[in-house]
Amino acid sequence: MRIALAQLSSGEDSRSNLDRVLEVMDEAGRRRADLVVFPEIVLQRFFPQQRGNRRAAETAEPIPGPTTERLAAKAEEHGLVTVFNLYEVDEAGRTFDSSPVLDADGRLLGITRMVHITDYEGFHEREYYHPGDRGAPVYSTRIGKIGVAICYDRHFPEYMRAMAVGGAELVVIPQAGALGEWPEGLVEAEVRTAAFQNGYFAALCNRVGPEERLTFAGESFVVDPDGRVLARGKRLEEDLVIADLDLGRSADSVGRQLFWRDRRPELYAEWVGAARSSGASR
Repeated sequence: MRIALAQLSSGEDSRSNLDRVLEVMDEAGRRRADLVVFPEIVLQRFFPQQRGNRRAAETAEPIPGPTTERLAAKAEEHGLVTVFNLYEVDEAGRTFDSSPVLDADGRLLGITRMVHITDYEGFHEREYYHPGDRGAPVYSTRIGKIGVAICYDRHFPEYMRAMAVGGAELVVIPQAGALGEWPEGLVEAEVRTAAFQNGYFAALCNRVGPEERLTFAGESFVVDPDGRVLARGKRLEEDLVIADLDLGRSADSVGRQLFWRDRRPELYAEWVGAARSSGASR
């Protein structure tokens, strides 16, 4: 299958941003992609970089809703499995950092919500997001089994392992990663290690460009189950990153053939529980 990572910048006008998203889906279709992935909160400027942004709530929308309806029509038109990311509001008025997953016929397969919510300089996400309540789902799509780790969730080995337990052959990561946020090369190393340990492909799709307080790096990339980088996007420029993947390789990976075979899950809960009770987790 062919994956396309839509490394995009986001302007002030959400309608123009959505028009750009749909144009990129057309381009991915012309390039015979089977799956297209978008960055985190691509319809807006990245509002968590500032505290107290009162306008952010006005941009939240339900899923399904107006945006997912337009995405679904375009996904069906091109036969594109689509992983998007937007600011969701549910029936109770709670807001989430969410990724709707659409199959190639436009059907909404489900919603992944970011589970781990942080707060540090430039990423004041606890002001805007409730912790996700959907777990770490894996979606059976026309092209294979896909999990989604939204940005900050990728730092947690437990989350990345949970998708492997769920049978993921590919994990996609909608991202808002800024220049200087982490030591050089660490993000790539982290994702390569997760793919190798868990025996799946992984693809990180980052937003790009300067905003009010952050400059997003781009440099989206795809790695195989051996942790090798297969494709990488441009730095500080929009890009459509294309890679051809054989998801069947997941079953024969080192992670699945060795690490998976030799796991001792009956021990892990006791270890983690002991660490928590002793205060080591603090």
